[in-house]
Amino acid sequence: MKPLTEYIARSLVEHPDEVDVREYRHGSRVTLELQVAKDDMGRVIGKNGRVANAMRTLLRVAAEREGLQVALDVVEP
Repeated sequence: MKPLTEYIARSLVEHPDEVDVREYRHGSRVTLELQVAKDDMGRVIGKNGRVANAMRTLLRVAAEREGLQVALDVVEP
């Protein structure tokens, strides 16, 4: 899950070196925290949260294949 999140986020932002993804596992539940540069927050969240929700959908599909549940949180720097 973490490499997929990093790939998507780095493709969207202007400062890909500042993308940081942390993964926490609790049994079959995976929580990902995505942190990007302050200037890139709008690019990752998108208008009305559409980009972030699309990322969550892709992650859910990938997690389902592995029998996991995933949650994506975008945290402020």
